[in-house]
Amino acid sequence: MVVVIDNVQGPQRPRHPEKAHRPDQPVLKKPDWIRVKAPVSKGYVETQRIVRANGLHTVCEEAGCPNIGECWEKKHATFMIMGDTCTRACAFCNVKTGLPLPLDETEPAHVAEATAKLGLSHVVVTSVDRDDLADGGGAHFAAVIRAIRERCPETTIEVLTPDFLRKEGAIETVVAARPDIFNHNLETVPSKYLTVRPGARYFHSIRLLQRVKEIDPAMFTKSGIMVGLGEARNEIAQVMDDLRSAQVDFLTIGQYLQPTRKHHAVISFITPEEFKTFEAIAYAKGFLMVSSSPLTRSSHHAGDDFNRLKAARAAQTAR
Repeated sequence: MVVVIDNVQGPQRPRHPEKAHRPDQPVLKKPDWIRVKAPVSKGYVETQRIVRANGLHTVCEEAGCPNIGECWEKKHATFMIMGDTCTRACAFCNVKTGLPLPLDETEPAHVAEATAKLGLSHVVVTSVDRDDLADGGGAHFAAVIRAIRERCPETTIEVLTPDFLRKEGAIETVVAARPDIFNHNLETVPSKYLTVRPGARYFHSIRLLQRVKEIDPAMFTKSGIMVGLGEARNEIAQVMDDLRSAQVDFLTIGQYLQPTRKHHAVISFITPEEFKTFEAIAYAKGFLMVSSSPLTRSSHHAGDDFNRLKAARAAQTAR
């Protein structure tokens, strides 16, 4: 039995206490197209130093992203605000779960400072779920956006938010701070929500993305799903249709990778050719931008992709 233990702060405790007593799930051997190089570059070490010096968390580390070596070598880090402990317990996620600490009011300034020191022209800010907060952390997201704008006025800002379930006004607060792109991931198809994302509601997430467009039709919106969790191909097509009905501009599709034996099993590894097919279907359905590959993640190549997204809208407008 494998139980990941967190002993960085305080006494030892399971990183995922809700999963500790679950039976081990089978682990499929990864195909060659999933393998990545270990992070060892000078750029990686410097990025790590800046993140540590500002007391920040990154989803790159907390979620065990396979692209961390490539991104951090280029000093591209995705900041994870509001702590390292999530109030949800999704079956796919490696972020620590439990009761979070109070918000750090100095965090917005630290994120802005790290953005400046890393020289980021495009920054991605995400967070844990904070169901314990009255607004789900919407005001804190807005504070981080404002701090980055003040410290790095030329930097474009992408937020990847939780669903703010039952937190009235949270979406409006974040949109009012005017990020350049608003991302919220569906993660999987509706039929898998009870087992993969039990604390969330599929149509609430669709409505969130639709609401962003209602408030600010010019704001770019983005969402993503994982595949390999046992979903059917027609279900993926239905998710695309639902996202287009909410006028979402940018879709990401990536392979689900199992963090530990206690997490949801990988049911299948999708081939690169199948990902290309998903990409073609998504473009045919009207998305301005699609990133679909085994190693695609929400913030992977986010800056370059944002420039391509803007160019796609400009070309569409010019027709």
